[in-house]
Amino acid sequence: MNLNGLILKLDPEDQFNVLIDSYKQIEYAWENKFDCSSIDTAKIKNIIVTGLGGSAIGGDLIQNYCRKELKLPYSVNRNYELPAYANNETLVIASSYSGNTEETISALNQAIERKCQVVCISTGGKVEEISKRNNVPFARLKTGFQPRYALWINFFTLLKTFHLLKLVPDQNENVAQAIILLKRKGELYSKLPANTASNLAEELLGFIPVIYSVSDYTSAVGTRLKGEFNENSKQHAFYGYLPELNHNEILGWEGYKPAMNLKLINILDEDYHPQVKKRIELTSQLIEKAGVEIINLKSSEADVKLRLIDLIYLGDWITYYYALMRGQSPTSIDSINYLKEHL
Repeated sequence: MNLNGLILKLDPEDQFNVLIDSYKQIEYAWENKFDCSSIDTAKIKNIIVTGLGGSAIGGDLIQNYCRKELKLPYSVNRNYELPAYANNETLVIASSYSGNTEETISALNQAIERKCQVVCISTGGKVEEISKRNNVPFARLKTGFQPRYALWINFFTLLKTFHLLKLVPDQNENVAQAIILLKRKGELYSKLPANTASNLAEELLGFIPVIYSVSDYTSAVGTRLKGEFNENSKQHAFYGYLPELNHNEILGWEGYKPAMNLKLINILDEDYHPQVKKRIELTSQLIEKAGVEIINLKSSEADVKLRLIDLIYLGDWITYYYALMRGQSPTSIDSINYLKEHL
């Protein structure tokens, strides 16, 4: 398959080089200056990140990335309204790449009305206007990306907010290692005519991916990969998480018919609870008996934080190549734009 030709034909906005340069997003986010000193950290009892799509997945990743460090209750809100418990002891981080996401604007206005402690993350738009009008801390993101391709700016800006507010330990060394990782992996995954990511994309061609990861550990990897198959590849994909799926979804495989053309992608990690590892092994055996091929994705990085970043980055490249192989633009979001226009 001539991937170079497909890139020229189907990727006029050059997301190929956006992916290669992902490490530069981390550099930008970590060097970016913004002031959170008005936030009273001692008063915070819970944290809500409110956003949608590409602006929410960074919030999901924080939950996995800071699993052992973040001591406060934390949630990601994907709606027009905040939970009833949000009040002046809640830190609300409003994340909207465009600054004009209507659900996020609605939740942001609610946060201000309820006197929550608020930080805004955006490239501008109405979110910036609201932040200025209400003297709310504002972290400016770099413009020029599709929101999903700006994940690393978004995530590391969120992480820097937590870092500045001392809600997590110092993150400087983790960030330095993440930059090195994405730079190295970008070189590997961009090598053509073939590389690990393109080979996996070709292996999935003609199949609908079903993705299984583990709640709290790698749930953001599964959520991200599912969304990237949808947005980049214009392909349905389905996502479940262990151990929950062993109490319901596992029975769906009993009625599986080969004509459904599914492949399972397991997201693996060495830090999983021993019983969860056993569940994955047994679940995989049952699914293989049903006649379904399984692809296991596992990072070999030593640090769990780097493994999360490594797996998400691999998934971004897989879905990029998968889009090209299916004759789809990895950039266009026509149906999303249609909805926005008519709403």
